[in-house]
Amino acid sequence: MPTKGLKNIFYPETIAVIGASNEKDSVGYSLMANMIGHGFKGTVYPVNIKSDSVQGVHAYKTVKDIPRQVDLAVIATPAKTVPMVMGQCGEAGVKGAVIISAGFKETGDAGLKLESEVREIATKHGIRVVGPNCLGVINPRINLNASFAIDMPLEGNIAFISQSGALCSSIIDWANDVGIGFSNFVSVGSMLDVDYGDLIDFFGRDPKTKSIVVYMESVKNAGKFMSAASGFARQKPIVIVKSGRYEEGRKAVVSHTGAIAGSDDVYSAAFQRAGVVRVNEVGDLFDIAEKLAKGPLPKGPDIAVITNAGGPGVMATDKIIEANGKLAEIPEDMIGRLDKVLPASWSRNNPLDVLGDAGADRYRPAVEECIKERGVDSVMVMLTPQAGTDITETAEAVAEAWRGSGKPITACWMGGRSVERAKQVLRENDIPVYPTPEKAVMPLIASYNYVHNLELLHETPMELTDAVCRDREKLEKIIEESYRSGNHVLSERESKEFLREYGINTNHAVLAKTREEAVKAANDVGYPVVLKIDSPQITHKTDAGGVMLSIYNDAEAGKAYDRIIENATNYDAKADIRGVAVMKMVTDRGFEMLLGSKRDEVFGQVVVFGAGGTLVEVLRDKSIGLPPLNQTLARRMMEEIKGFKLLRDGSRDRSPADLTELEKAIINFSQLIIDNPDIVEVDINPLLACKDKVIALDARIVLDRERSKKGGEHLCITPYPREYIEEYELAAGERILLRPIKPEDEPRMKELFESLSEKTIHYRFFHAIREITHEMLVRYCHNDYNREIAIVAEKDGQFRGVSRLMFDPGERSAEFAVVVTDRWQNKGLGSKLVSKIVDVARSKDLEKVYATVIKENHAMKHVAEKLGFKVEATDDPQIDALTLRLR
Repeated sequence: MPTKGLKNIFYPETIAVIGASNEKDSVGYSLMANMIGHGFKGTVYPVNIKSDSVQGVHAYKTVKDIPRQVDLAVIATPAKTVPMVMGQCGEAGVKGAVIISAGFKETGDAGLKLESEVREIATKHGIRVVGPNCLGVINPRINLNASFAIDMPLEGNIAFISQSGALCSSIIDWANDVGIGFSNFVSVGSMLDVDYGDLIDFFGRDPKTKSIVVYMESVKNAGKFMSAASGFARQKPIVIVKSGRYEEGRKAVVSHTGAIAGSDDVYSAAFQRAGVVRVNEVGDLFDIAEKLAKGPLPKGPDIAVITNAGGPGVMATDKIIEANGKLAEIPEDMIGRLDKVLPASWSRNNPLDVLGDAGADRYRPAVEECIKERGVDSVMVMLTPQAGTDITETAEAVAEAWRGSGKPITACWMGGRSVERAKQVLRENDIPVYPTPEKAVMPLIASYNYVHNLELLHETPMELTDAVCRDREKLEKIIEESYRSGNHVLSERESKEFLREYGINTNHAVLAKTREEAVKAANDVGYPVVLKIDSPQITHKTDAGGVMLSIYNDAEAGKAYDRIIENATNYDAKADIRGVAVMKMVTDRGFEMLLGSKRDEVFGQVVVFGAGGTLVEVLRDKSIGLPPLNQTLARRMMEEIKGFKLLRDGSRDRSPADLTELEKAIINFSQLIIDNPDIVEVDINPLLACKDKVIALDARIVLDRERSKKGGEHLCITPYPREYIEEYELAAGERILLRPIKPEDEPRMKELFESLSEKTIHYRFFHAIREITHEMLVRYCHNDYNREIAIVAEKDGQFRGVSRLMFDPGERSAEFAVVVTDRWQNKGLGSKLVSKIVDVARSKDLEKVYATVIKENHAMKHVAEKLGFKVEATDDPQIDALTLRLR
């Protein structure tokens, strides 16, 4: 079912235009004219307190006076009147509103208060709202133009969502000129209610929408956006251009992590995690969206370029390399075949330069060979007009050679009027055509990046660590003592306690409050040692002269203690100096890395990994990930930094790092961040990556309880719901572990499916399953816990059954399904799995759970009836419906 209430906005049958006007220069006039002037087949009611008719249509004083139920109210009255108008809409039973009016939070505190009033009224009456301060919404499929845009866009398969109303008008004008159409067109304005997450959910379920294009300035609800985007990115490409990429300034931060991880970097990381394609220019939005929507998509990065001009071929090559694409290698046998049909002076390389006088007779075999060649993943065909070349005939030959091949292709027919007919031929054959070589190659590269990114996101991760805190009570005590003392920056010693409890190796620190204690601690730890100042106020210890390395005896230890205390006092006379931390000096050779975290204002806590040491802010070689992280996501963070080759291969004086231990450290660190919402910044610098271990040599944790409370949820992606883990004893005494599924479970899930009989498969899926593919298992194991939760029954490392709860977006209901392996049926396990899923539904405050079941599946219906489900027949004589009302 679509996101609740949005159907009234995008598919209304009756519309009230509140503020409709006869004054030609007004927004109200344009709204009414657009509503009745483009063939909308529904009923439009103008509302105007002063006029009896608007543009020849009988008008009403208020929406409450309209004799029919109104689906959608389009409001264009002064901001101060909107709360009253919305109240009238609520009383009239209106469930959808588009507020065109400006003058809300963008104007300051008074406007913000006004917006809050509108939100309260909308919530009270259950009205979904687009806007305020927006251009409106357009659905070309039903000729609905509920906007004051000058033109009506063409019908097509791209849903366009924009935070800028002014940009919308320009996009419509441009898109109409080049023939790009839309399934829906939305200006979201201030997003008082309906936001990106709602719209992606709605258009993601719309069969007429093949891709979603977004102009974004900021995200309002990061969790909802991430859930919706990741939920549909695999089925429908989502392309976003995000403005405001550069910050003029940054707030002061305590950590290196905060200094090198800007907000735009976090947006890019979030888009990548969601499977979204990011572009930097508005023009690229539709080029890439069109290619992604039309397909086919590349299976690899290798591009072949066919051209009749050397210069444009070089331009295409430069763009491919600049954008991290790859030129396909042309094998000798393919060159031999082309030698027979092309002039002797053709390039015999990629780009395939078929020479300036080339026509259809050369382009056709060149395209055919590229399509046949397995080493070519996609093709870009380019032509510059030359004397004697039949431009249109060449386009027809390219289209004919490509038709039905299933290999991605783009074209660049350079020129103006002389190539227009040829461009039309290419478009009619579903070959995207672009004006420049650079624009023609970018959709191919972006398409491959989109496919490759989704593949990486859905790789099956290895289960390396359980990432569980060993002594929660100890860490809570450190946090509370820190708050009591007014110190929100934990010392290195305290910070390392957190790391140790989450399984991250450290060189343990002993606090010494006197010179004598420092000498004793050095002897206990064992020389050589390192001494460091322990003070919450001195966060960059090296800058304060608070670090002494390579201490080999008692005399050096005593002198180092005295010097550190003196240096720290001179550096900050008001600092709370607790003493000196004494720790074993690590002499292993390794790579100094940074592992840290910061609280982003939009996306919550993020994890940062990169090059560490004293030059961290100079090198700025880093990657960003959003917790929770698993093994594949941790490895991807490592691979994204420029220094990964050194970690993997080593250098002349250092062995390769243990990448598995590094993955474990990142995963454990991610869990530390998940479990501790009071933590807002963390620096582990350096994290030494050696050939056989990973060890944190320095660490700093920053706490902020008030910021944590104000910010709400500290994560934008729901972590693994451990609260649903339960050990259960069946009637026969056998103990079963019930727990939520996770991506690492893919092999066990495959074994479960393969153990099911044909009858059990038929009862669960209503059809036969011939092959269990990775793509199917991704669907079952990679759960967004905001959208679905699967509970597996595990015994001796194998799955004996699984139940699944799939939430309906925008509703308080969910569908469930359950299957139990044949050998474990009739033991009470099916009943427990259904009961467990009902408990999950109650914990989510749902009102209803339901399922469909094959009529002859009497065992399932018996279990359902025992648990209080109502069993009813459906329109299909083979199917019954199961429904349980939870309220």
